[in-house]
Amino acid sequence: MYAAALSVSRSRRRRVAAVGALLVALVLAGCGDSGGQPVWQPGVGGGGTGGPVESSPPAPKPISLSATGDIVMAMAPNRMPPNDGKGFFDSVKKALAADLVMGNLEEPLTEDTGVSKCGPDSTSCFAFRAPPGYAKHLADAGFDLLNQANNHGNDFGAKGYENTQQALEEHGLEHTGAPNQITVVDVKGVKVAVAGFSSYAWSNSLVDIPAAKKVIAKAATMADIVVVQVHMGAEGAEMTRVRPGTETYVGENRGDPIKFSRAMIDSGADLVVGHGPHVLRGMEFYKGRLIAYSLGNFAGGGNSLSNTGRLGWGGVLKVKLNPDGSWAGGSFASTYMNDVRLPTMDPDDRGLGLLRELSKLDFPESGAQLDDSGKISPPDAD
Repeated sequence: MYAAALSVSRSRRRRVAAVGALLVALVLAGCGDSGGQPVWQPGVGGGGTGGPVESSPPAPKPISLSATGDIVMAMAPNRMPPNDGKGFFDSVKKALAADLVMGNLEEPLTEDTGVSKCGPDSTSCFAFRAPPGYAKHLADAGFDLLNQANNHGNDFGAKGYENTQQALEEHGLEHTGAPNQITVVDVKGVKVAVAGFSSYAWSNSLVDIPAAKKVIAKAATMADIVVVQVHMGAEGAEMTRVRPGTETYVGENRGDPIKFSRAMIDSGADLVVGHGPHVLRGMEFYKGRLIAYSLGNFAGGGNSLSNTGRLGWGGVLKVKLNPDGSWAGGSFASTYMNDVRLPTMDPDDRGLGLLRELSKLDFPESGAQLDDSGKISPPDAD
């Protein structure tokens, strides 16, 4: 801290000295025909007074970040999207556009590794995967970073997980979610750290909050802004509400969403992006930072995800954050999964309507305010 302050002080002194030297030179240059009297040049140093004026550095500008809920593009080899996925995200590409575009990739991008979580006689088990080349569809949509911390990230074993990372990297995409992984990206000169959490061994732990706090505290030393991607909460069409306490699903501990999210902000996070229940959940502000408890289903190519009722609704969260992580604005754009489960802009704004209702119900004091256009404001905003 002292070294940084000393550097700034030295820089300021150098600028003042340079202005002073310039003034002396101008004074001397103007003495020829004035009987030895100095001639001050109007405008030197600003304001026409001849005095040195030090300009202030430009105010730092906020950056924009967008995020989505669950993304499944195919269930290879038999259940594939139309046109082999070409144009998969065309309907939502404009809504996604931001300085940093993030998504929750709820499937491996891999060929069959010979290792699947579903046995040959399974009847109610789902193992998702899309061909590695489908990373191009994500890149074409404008995504920059994908989260692997979820219950399907390891559907085809460690090799499938690694293949996904390789496929993303080959198309210039970042990834996060592995244990102790903190992904730092430069966004217009602002360092943004993103860490992914779930309740599974192949990711940072959602359940072990003390360990999670250490990850975020470390991330805060590495970047200006810290974002948490987290797959949390029980699943199902009726799981839209957020209440205090631990949630379970099919015997699994899916974390305590409120306790976890607030602990992450206490440890240095500036934004928490949730997904996992396959439905939208409310949003709240905690210590000036936004928590989106679930962004719902975004895409289910190959008819992999149900689009019945609320299960078909999702959206694009877009926020603006100042370089210190403070809130600078945000919005939510409603989407739905169409008949072939491609993400599609929703002119009826069903997701927005549900999100407004849930935010008021579950967080009467701290809930985010959303207007008819989807603009997001803190609860104390006028």
